[in-house]
Amino acid sequence: MGRDPRAVTSSAPRQRTDSAQKKKEEATGATPPRRRHRRQWVGLAFVAPLVTYLVLFYAFPLVENVSMSLHRFTRATYVTGEAPFVGAEIYREVLTAPQFLPTVWQTAFFVVASLVLQYAIGLALAVFFHRNFPLSVVLRGLFLVPWLVPIIVSATTWQWMMDADVGILNRILGVFGVDPVWWLGAENALWAVTIANIWLGIPFNLVILYSGLQNISADLYEAAALDGAGAWRLFWSITFPLLRPVSAITLLLGFVYTLKVVDIIWIMTTGTGRSQTLATWAYGMAFGKGTSAVIQYSQASVVGTILLVIALFMGVVYLVVQRSERVA
Repeated sequence: MGRDPRAVTSSAPRQRTDSAQKKKEEATGATPPRRRHRRQWVGLAFVAPLVTYLVLFYAFPLVENVSMSLHRFTRATYVTGEAPFVGAEIYREVLTAPQFLPTVWQTAFFVVASLVLQYAIGLALAVFFHRNFPLSVVLRGLFLVPWLVPIIVSATTWQWMMDADVGILNRILGVFGVDPVWWLGAENALWAVTIANIWLGIPFNLVILYSGLQNISADLYEAAALDGAGAWRLFWSITFPLLRPVSAITLLLGFVYTLKVVDIIWIMTTGTGRSQTLATWAYGMAFGKGTSAVIQYSQASVVGTILLVIALFMGVVYLVVQRSERVA
């Protein structure tokens, strides 16, 4: 059977009307409510898994940590959930504890020394490998080994290397007539874990800064070289200023990661002596290990909240610096 000519005739004006309406919408940028709502639901469907993940594994634990710092938890009340609310009392106990200020200083030394040396060495290696030369790819890959090796292997290796009796570091010093150093003793433990952490963080800085160097146009170096600029002038006038955005995020991520380091310190020294940081102090109190023989859930939560505040403060500083650079 053939199609009804009247149906074809009646549908033609409707198609022309729809086409004209579509062109009008494209010209004015207007979107029909039904299509707009559909796009919103599609967008929410994509965002929902991420929001759920952040709420369950980030927001909820953080809220629980703050709540625990305001209640006095013991083993019994932790099980029953009937810990009494004490407000800021536990914060006063932690802030006035004899080991608080020394631990803060040791944490500051560990973080600052690690960040400065990791960044400086990583930047030097990134600039070095930015030049193409034979075996540069192989050597750059070898520098990533500390980043790929499990932490327990790296920490155990450094623990053996720094052993006072059979460690390779003392054997090397012995060749030059230097007396053995008790690297993992109470006096030198902070230096020992800092050196190991610097070694672990160099590959991260190398990779990020090397990627930043790839985005700097070679024409800038050529133009400056034609004007008579030397290697140092090229670095301080072109490389270093243009790496500021990459350097800022590298230092921020390095700061947050170093601030919460527990594993390498705990494996090498169990946080004893001067190697105790805020992170290892909180870990010891939460599990009754190291220098803390009694489990102190609430005190550990207080230290964890302090670490969170410090990390958030540095994040705000980073955002302020980035915004000021955009304005400038």
